[in-house]
Amino acid sequence: MPPRTPEAPERTDSPHPASPNGPTGPTGPTGSVEPTGSVEPTAGTPAEPPSAPPAPSYRRLFALPGARAFTAGNLVARLPSGMFGVSAVVMIAGARGSYALAGAVTATGLAATAVTAPWIARLVDRHGQARVAVPATVCAVLGSLALVLCVRCGAPDWTLFAAYAATATTPNTGGMSRARWAHLLRGDPAALHTANSFEQAADELCFMLGPVLAAFLTGTFFPEAGTLTGAVLLLAGVLLFAAQRSTEPPPRPRTRAKAPLRAPGMPAQLAVCVAMGAVFGSMEVVTVAFADDRGHRSAAGVALGLQAAGSCVAGLVYGALRPGGPAARRLPWCVAAMAALMTLPLLAAALTGSLPVLAGALLIAGTATAPTMVTNMTLVQQRTPEGRLNEGMTLAVTGLLGGIACGSATGGWVVEHLSPTAGYGMPVTAAAVALVISVARRTG
Repeated sequence: MPPRTPEAPERTDSPHPASPNGPTGPTGPTGSVEPTGSVEPTAGTPAEPPSAPPAPSYRRLFALPGARAFTAGNLVARLPSGMFGVSAVVMIAGARGSYALAGAVTATGLAATAVTAPWIARLVDRHGQARVAVPATVCAVLGSLALVLCVRCGAPDWTLFAAYAATATTPNTGGMSRARWAHLLRGDPAALHTANSFEQAADELCFMLGPVLAAFLTGTFFPEAGTLTGAVLLLAGVLLFAAQRSTEPPPRPRTRAKAPLRAPGMPAQLAVCVAMGAVFGSMEVVTVAFADDRGHRSAAGVALGLQAAGSCVAGLVYGALRPGGPAARRLPWCVAAMAALMTLPLLAAALTGSLPVLAGALLIAGTATAPTMVTNMTLVQQRTPEGRLNEGMTLAVTGLLGGIACGSATGGWVVEHLSPTAGYGMPVTAAAVALVISVARRTG
């Protein structure tokens, strides 16, 4: 087993590190443990230096019993996360003729999620994933159906805000999946780094396919098709994920650990999450408006999908590497790269006004996203107190959602009052804020 590094949080709930072969690995004929590649020296035999541990790989991760099953369900449940935003913007803007209203509604829903999600995550830590996630998902699906009915029936604008806010009970399926990996891989920080990278790549895959699927459904069938399909996928995925009980972390009904929000370093870490969320939220709304202004609204999903594709590939490559140095030292460099690359979409929109050129710029800009998010989530895991990992991870996602809400609303306002091209200045500004916070935290 590789030595501990700062790449993953310390876990003290088990004296034995988990491995793909069980708690202690298979035993040989003499009863000695063999997974590390070393042999116990005998009398008269010089000790041999231990061989290097096997490098973490995605194949090793999915050799763990139950890993493939819970990952499949989780991916289905996470796909709608990339659908709901675009679907709501297209549906509301098409019916009411206002991108500002559409951005404000989605921002309200995300803000409500930012308030509700930590409470749901705390219940998950105390009572278990399956017992909490399923009823919470049912409530969220009912909220999505209410939104469709309000738009379809021409209900007053305030009902759109209320209906979308009701979707705030959607459980943080990505955080629950990361908590399962932390439970299965406790004591193996290198493997946990690979698992975190896979999870980030999975997030990007969902955000890559989600907007494309949403744009296809809303453009080919009817405006509400994206939201309805997303609701069905969310419910089916959570049911499948919750059914995999063998990999579920045990609930912790009583814990005296301090709240994650009060842990050292967490406030600054969450502030970085908020700024990064503003990058994503503004980029989504501005790109939809830019494509619509060029007469190709459905192309927005493709452009956003290319950005996520670049991030997905970068995340998988990053997970296969062994990054040097602690995550706290790497984060400012990752954020700086993201801030620099976010200028490319602004330049493409301002200098060319071409959708294909913009799509290429988004593809390149996306390559900095996953490494930055993986490093940031690693720091969140490290700083979350024992027994409250779901809550800590959900706070990070809550920060992202809060930032997305701010970015969506601000991006919609800029598009409405200035221009879609000017809107691309919002992601650059938000990334610069994230850089300032990360550097200040590092040097403070």
